[in-house]
Amino acid sequence: MKIFFELLKFLKVRKKLWLAPIVIILFIFGSLLILAQGSVFAPFVYTLF
Repeated sequence: MKIFFELLKFLKVRKKLWLAPIVIILFIFGSLLILAQGSVFAPFVYTLF
């Protein structure tokens, strides 16, 4: 989580806030795929992709 907050801070300082929604969506999808590995919800998550 520290890296995620540092990235958002970097985007704010460099005035690249338009990249924030892209980064947040990628973070959500990545965490969803990591959490779904080997779980009961894996078939439901993989149908989204």
